[in-house]
Amino acid sequence: MFNGINTSASALTSQRLRMDVVSSNMANADSTRGRLVDGEWQPYRRKMVVMEPNNTFKNHLDRARNENAGSGVKVSRIVEDQTPFKQVFQPEHPDADEAGFVQLPNVDPLKEVVDMMSATRSYEANVTALDAHKNMLLKALEIGR
Repeated sequence: MFNGINTSASALTSQRLRMDVVSSNMANADSTRGRLVDGEWQPYRRKMVVMEPNNTFKNHLDRARNENAGSGVKVSRIVEDQTPFKQVFQPEHPDADEAGFVQLPNVDPLKEVVDMMSATRSYEANVTALDAHKNMLLKALEIGR
């Protein structure tokens, strides 16, 4: 009875985390000092959310009994984008190397905006599905009156 609610709830949680990661990427788009690696500051690396189906034992059991239960989704991990950093010639920058180049994060604001729009649309769609499921349960309860 609550499979639809659980599926939408897992998607809402995952999409909210995805929006948080995108916000973090946008906030650090110009951070030349993200973390210390081998005694040197590295720029911030773009992070991405990896999602997978929420396969639990109950979901496998329901499928074996031919009950088409949605499994929902879960965030399996957050990975760093390994694309190379951007290099910009700014000899006056405090983080410039001997040649005057500064390494900037591999965050592309356009990609982040598109990712945020996608996460927002997915979130809104799951809120709509959750509301529809809730209304169907309420209507089912009204039948019994």
